[in-house]
Amino acid sequence: MTSGKQVIRVGIVGAGANTREKHIPGLRAQPGVEVVCVANRSRASSEKVAAEFGIPQVAADWRALINDAGIDAVMIGTWPYLHCPVSLAALAAGKHVLTEARLAMNLAEARQMHAAALARPDLVAQVVPAPFTLGVDRTVQRLLREGFVGRLLNIEVRVADGRFLDPAAPLNWRQDAELSGLNVMSLGIWYESLMRWVGEASSVMAKGRTFVTQRVDAAGRLRAVRVPEHVSVLADMACGAQACFTISAVSGLYKSSEIVLFGSEGTLRFADGELSGGRRGDAVLQPVPIPVEEAVGWRVEEEFISAIRGLEVVSHTRFAEGVKYMAFTEAVAISMAEGREIALCAC
Repeated sequence: MTSGKQVIRVGIVGAGANTREKHIPGLRAQPGVEVVCVANRSRASSEKVAAEFGIPQVAADWRALINDAGIDAVMIGTWPYLHCPVSLAALAAGKHVLTEARLAMNLAEARQMHAAALARPDLVAQVVPAPFTLGVDRTVQRLLREGFVGRLLNIEVRVADGRFLDPAAPLNWRQDAELSGLNVMSLGIWYESLMRWVGEASSVMAKGRTFVTQRVDAAGRLRAVRVPEHVSVLADMACGAQACFTISAVSGLYKSSEIVLFGSEGTLRFADGELSGGRRGDAVLQPVPIPVEEAVGWRVEEEFISAIRGLEVVSHTRFAEGVKYMAFTEAVAISMAEGREIALCAC
């Protein structure tokens, strides 16, 4: 780990929207941290980001950035297709790694990344966590420990973006399997949040549908679309509950992001950032107060730097958890392709 007094120099590989909005400002807000270099897909794009944030160096490509001996840590803000190769190279070069979600293109890549991280226990390897439930996670975990819902029976996860299908829209990176791999919309992110509360799934059955099978990419080429625009997953959870996930990008005028936990004695509902609950005998769900000490919120960059300095260990999120949600994502993909129930591997 790095001494608390030493300046930590960070290089950015892929300064996309989330990196510019959150990660670069979040890193620069940490004492003793300098963002010193950026490598985007093009020199022009790199120079634009460098000018915007006053970053002193522009690397010719991500490999040049990794090989820069003056860089201590790498933030990877690219699409998933580069998460594995950049992470492996950075760890091999002795650099700490913070990579954007989703962890990898598939389970094999995720396992490679985790193995590389285990081989370098002196380095921090962190993946950006699913952000939606961070403010309520500790409260939900406590209520479950206290038996608020009793025996957990059924879980509903529903995510709908409220948009109508747009057949004329260009190909988005999330729809491009060459860039996103087996990741389907926000499925893995919501599964990660649920894992924090109740643990992992043991098996899945899934169906998905791609309604527009060809779209035009940024280069004007007509490309096949293989990533579903609507997916339904039925999962057996290791804790004994059954879970149903519905993730949709074709939900015109209906917008929702919720997880509902149904138990023998109570119900907890997280919807659009708010937590509510009720127990047997109550008439309706009521807002659940979040104690100040449990409302953690976003502290990704702070946690990364503190872990490098040896002040804490990464909790949100380790590569180990990333492997688990990629195992789920891959099992869903196999189930959709083969039309059968898939047992999740032990990861």
